[in-house]
Amino acid sequence: MFIQVEQTPNPDTLKFIPGKPVMPDGTAEFKSDEDAERSPLAKALFDIPDVVSVFYGSDFVSVTKTGEKEWLLIKPKVLGRIMEHYTSGASLFNDEPQVNNSGSDADDLDDDITKQIKELLDTRVRPAVAMDGGDITFERFENGILYLKMQGACSGCPSSTATLKVGIENMMRHFVPEVMEVRPVEG
Repeated sequence: MFIQVEQTPNPDTLKFIPGKPVMPDGTAEFKSDEDAERSPLAKALFDIPDVVSVFYGSDFVSVTKTGEKEWLLIKPKVLGRIMEHYTSGASLFNDEPQVNNSGSDADDLDDDITKQIKELLDTRVRPAVAMDGGDITFERFENGILYLKMQGACSGCPSSTATLKVGIENMMRHFVPEVMEVRPVEG
């Protein structure tokens, strides 16, 4: 099994591509050892010292480390755990996965502006961000302010503020004039 490794804009996050589907629908994020209890792979990755976050995308696993250790020391262990998981045939989750689809399902209760925002996120933003090992999902839109949650490599990335302000905010303001500002939601 060959696992491709790609750098992301976040120097503390690497994107691991196992050459097999990871999440057929949505995404999953683990920010603590307790979160990881529901996924054997995430649990195995959190057992590696200095791993602080694991994110599953459609065909990749993003792993974030603390800033203190170099990838040179951690990457072989991460590769080993991912390879062990996929060669064992184990399930990704202990039970039904809690999938995050918050950006892709336009709820019937959403107004036209919210539907338009979600459509832009799904078609223009999320595919580009997934290439960098992360995801950005809709949280809410109120009083002209669009709140987005950054996940995976995007969470804590030094360039994420610029991505939000310059890229996403400008695009949203162009296509949806009601959007006056874009802000990140922590957590």
